[in-house]
Amino acid sequence: MRPAPTILHLDMDAFFAAAEQAAKPSLRGKPVVVGGIGPRGVVSTASYEARVFGIRSAMPTAQARRLCPNAAYLTPRFTLYRQVSEAVMELLHALSPLVEPLSLDEAFVDLEAGGVPPETAAVRGVGEQLRRDIRSATGLTGSVGLAGAKMLAKIASEAAKPDGLVVIEPGTERELLGPMTVRTLPGVGPATAETLRRAGIHTVAETAEAGEAELVRLLGKAHGAGLYAMALGRDDRPVVAERDAKSISVEDTFEVDLTDRTRVRSEVLRLADRCVQRLRAAGRSGRTVVIKVRNYDFSTLTRSETLRGPTDDPAVIREAAARLLEMVDTTGGVRLLGVGVSGLADFTQEDLFAQVATEREAEESAKAAAAAAAEQAGGGTEPREAEEERPRRWHPGLDVVHDEYGAGWVQGSGVGRVTVRFETPWSAPGRVRTFAVEDPALRPGEPLPLVRGGPADGQSSEPAILPKSLSPEPGEDTGSEVGEEISSR
Repeated sequence: MRPAPTILHLDMDAFFAAAEQAAKPSLRGKPVVVGGIGPRGVVSTASYEARVFGIRSAMPTAQARRLCPNAAYLTPRFTLYRQVSEAVMELLHALSPLVEPLSLDEAFVDLEAGGVPPETAAVRGVGEQLRRDIRSATGLTGSVGLAGAKMLAKIASEAAKPDGLVVIEPGTERELLGPMTVRTLPGVGPATAETLRRAGIHTVAETAEAGEAELVRLLGKAHGAGLYAMALGRDDRPVVAERDAKSISVEDTFEVDLTDRTRVRSEVLRLADRCVQRLRAAGRSGRTVVIKVRNYDFSTLTRSETLRGPTDDPAVIREAAARLLEMVDTTGGVRLLGVGVSGLADFTQEDLFAQVATEREAEESAKAAAAAAAEQAGGGTEPREAEEERPRRWHPGLDVVHDEYGAGWVQGSGVGRVTVRFETPWSAPGRVRTFAVEDPALRPGEPLPLVRGGPADGQSSEPAILPKSLSPEPGEDTGSEVGEEISSR
C-alpha cells in the first residue's frame, strides 16, 4: 500500500457505444447499443442514454430491443476501436513505462515509475491533463481513479463515471469501503458472496469485522486471507507492464456436489457466457475451448476442442463446451466446473459472429453452383469483381462508400434494400438514402478517424464532438423513419 495515490486507473466511458456516437453525428445524445444483432445476439456495450432504459452489457439483444425499440443497434467495428485504443494507450505510455492494459478501454498506470511527484496535487494534475488529452485525441471521454493501490484506483474510476476523476487519499480506505457491498472486492463472485451472506456478512465493513480466522474458515486459507486484506484496503499488487495472457477462463466451486445432468449442463453454458464476456473485455478471440471438471472425489479432468479459427462468438463457445461435456461422466457428482479459451489472437471483426464462416462457405458453394450452371449454359465462369467484394449482408453500423455520395454507414437493410446515412465524424448529421442491395455504386468502406488529423487524415486537429447547434432540431426530417423501418425487418 503506497503512501501517495500514484496508481492511476483509466476506464473509457461506454467505449464501443461512445466511439460509434463520435463517428456518427446523428446518434449523439441518443441510445446506442453495440453487440450481436441476431436472434441470439448479446449486448456488448450500451451508451448512457440506453442504460436509462435498463439495458446492460451481456443482456440478450432481444431483451434490449424490448426495453428500448428505438435505440440504434449496431454491429461492432473492432478496427475502429483498436485504432482509438492505440491512441489512448500511447498517451498512457507517455506518462510512465509501467502501463498494464486490461482491455481495449481500460488500464493501470504507475505514475511513480513515470517520475510524477508522490503528492496528491501533482497526480491529480496528471489525471486531469490525461482526460483532456484523450478528449482532444479521440473525441471520447474517460474516467480516472487515483489511489495507493490497484483495487482502490479501480473503485475510484468507477465512482468517477462518467467523465470524471476521483482521488482516494491514503488513510481513508476503510471509511470509503466500509458501506460498500462485499461484491465490490476483487475475487468475490456469486458463490463467495452467497457463502458470506449465509454467515451474515454483506458489506466490506462486516467482512473486515469478521476477522481473518473466520474468513479462512469460510473460504479457505488463500481466499480468506486475501479477502481480509482487501477488506482492510490492503492491496500490494504491482502494475505489471505488457501483460500477455495465454488463456482466459472462469470456474465455479459448488457448495453441494451437482448430480443432476441438466443442472451440470446449464452451469457449463453459464460459465461459457462469462468466459466470452472476459474474452471480449480483453479484445481477444481464441480457437481452443477447454472445460474443467472436478469430481466429488477431487479428481480433476479437462477436455478441449480446437476450432477452425479464433472466435469469441458465445454460441460457438457454448456449443463446443456442451460437446466436451458429453465426453465426461458426471454421475458421481461434480464439485467444480470451469470453461476456458486458449490459443488467443487479436480480435477481428469477422470473429464476432459464428455465421460468418458458414455464410462464407455458403457463398462459395453458391458461386461454384452458379459457375457450373453458367458453364453448362455456355456462359462465362468468372464472377464480376463487384460481386466478389460485396458482403452477403449489410450489417447496421458498418462503413460504406458510394460513388456519388461518399462515405456513410448502414442504418438498416431488408427486402432487397439497404439504407445508408451519409455523414462523417466531423460533419453535421447526414441525410439518409436507400439503394438496392446490388447497387454497384455502393461498396464496403473503412472507418474514418474520429478527429481530423487522426490516422489516415492529414487535416488539422479538431474534436469529433460538434456543437449542439449542429444537431438536428426536433422534427427535422433526416430520413430516420425510413432507416428504422428497414432496420426492424
